Amino acid sequence: MVLGNRIRMARTAAGLSLRALAEKTGVSAMAISKYENGKDVPRSGVLIRMSEALGVNLDYFFRTVEVNLSRPVYRNHEALPKKEEKEIHEQIRELIERYLDIEEIVGERQQFRMPPKEKRRIATLDEAEIVAQNIRTLWKLGTDPIENVIDTFEQNGIKVGEIDGTDNFDALTFSIDDKTPVIVVKKNVVGDRQRFSLAHELGHIVMNIEPDVNIEAAAHRFAGAFLAPSSGIITDFGTKRKMLDIYELHLLKHKYGISMQALIYRARDLHIISNVKWDLLFNMFEEKGWRTNEPGDHLKPESPTRMKRLIFRALSENKITRSRAAELLGTDFDEFCLNEAKEHDGFPIPVCD
Repeated sequence: MVLGNRIRMARTAAGLSLRALAEKTGVSAMAISKYENGKDVPRSGVLIRMSEALGVNLDYFFRTVEVNLSRPVYRNHEALPKKEEKEIHEQIRELIERYLDIEEIVGERQQFRMPPKEKRRIATLDEAEIVAQNIRTLWKLGTDPIENVIDTFEQNGIKVGEIDGTDNFDALTFSIDDKTPVIVVKKNVVGDRQRFSLAHELGHIVMNIEPDVNIEAAAHRFAGAFLAPSSGIITDFGTKRKMLDIYELHLLKHKYGISMQALIYRARDLHIISNVKWDLLFNMFEEKGWRTNEPGDHLKPESPTRMKRLIFRALSENKITRSRAAELLGTDFDEFCLNEAKEHDGFPIPVCD
């Protein structure tokens, strides 16, 4: 039955119906249904054709680790259509299985940590600032800007994945067995928006919010405080300002890795500017069309790298073969090496030779 489950999961992740998979493999939909329900076992040739049609390594079908992944919690917009949600769910479950596999091989399983419940309580929006600081203290981040949010999350036990997505979401949050958070972000989103979405999701994960507090407003406040702590913002802006300069905002956008609009919110939340000045600034952004496309050079999006690093570590220590590395990477090994070398200006990767 394990093999049948693997076939069904791979088909769902690929967004294929039984009939569509049948057309790609030359195997009847009825036969595939029997495989998935454990009533028959495919021959090796059929399994090879299925792996090619579904875009998975043959070893995928025999993986014994199965992850119990929760349904996603959404950031922005409405819930995804059921079919798309199932595809993403299975794609992420497969990714996390590979992630946990390589952690086990290398012996580097990271545990998620957060402050005790009383240090995560939110009764007012201002208390989101305190909770954000408590997280930064626990994770030993100090008060400086965070260079790489995804790497910070992964080093502190949060699994991060990225997928090609529609406009229906910025980020989704799952959990593994109700213990380990998994945050999924959309590929090719500008860096400041991506980083804020990640921090926003962290807020939802860690905050213990009282019923009369607006949940989204609290998560926004947490995200701003986590990425741009009050001490740094007050140092950079001053304690009181009559107005904020646009180029000044742009420079600080690149310092803190958040949008100019998020910085304007921070200035208002910390009472550096008044609500009147806040309105004037946002009206100007609206008139100039900057609400969706801020002026100046954009921040590049981040990508998860920890899983990749662990795989190359295991390869260099001869703990896995290239074939196993390809299965853990979820792609052809030679193609992966070519893409990596291209991304890093032809850097010679020893284990790829």
